[in-house]
Amino acid sequence: MEKLTLYIGNKNYSSWSLRPWLALTAANVPFEEVLIPFDFPAGNPRFGEVSPTGRVPVLHHGQVRVWESLAIIEYVAELFPDRGLWPEAPEDRAVARSIAMEMLSGFRALRGACPMNFRRPKRSIDLPQGVEDDVARISAIWKECLARSGGPYLFGGFSAADAMFAPVVNRLEVYDLVTGGGTLAYMEAVKSHPAWMKWRERALAETWIVPEDEA
Repeated sequence: MEKLTLYIGNKNYSSWSLRPWLALTAANVPFEEVLIPFDFPAGNPRFGEVSPTGRVPVLHHGQVRVWESLAIIEYVAELFPDRGLWPEAPEDRAVARSIAMEMLSGFRALRGACPMNFRRPKRSIDLPQGVEDDVARISAIWKECLARSGGPYLFGGFSAADAMFAPVVNRLEVYDLVTGGGTLAYMEAVKSHPAWMKWRERALAETWIVPEDEA
């Protein structure tokens, strides 16, 4: 098989890069990582050299180009069906894909007000309308999935669904948005995963500053 190359942005800020990187790393899928930093106000012109949208993440596999986080995860799950990127039970896979799509298309208030930022000291901010509703919905999703699976992750073992929600774990923590025990316990499980810890270590070592992501 030709090698997989995953192009990503800054580890400190790029929530969409985190998702496929975490899913592939947690599943022990071999890939080469190429980081192109957001070192220009409107992105980096180099993104256009590797991605048809001019954005990252994007996966290269031979002549194949796959962009958008969830599409990358789905493609790799088909290449490596034995790695457990999605839950094994059909009904669990259906729910996992449903909540992954909800993450993909929703929670815009939270994403807009609270950018992912691993270096940010924990402190609250004044929240615009809609953020609390987004947090409540996310907490409800996690509570329902954990009640069904028994944890520690949404469907028992770590899956693509957890990877899709991983940037939210950072947001809820650094902006001090939740106090519920079950939600915090799930967040701690994600934060203790070796793949998360590896990403976080590298994020904290970065020196790039993107002012618009410093809420």
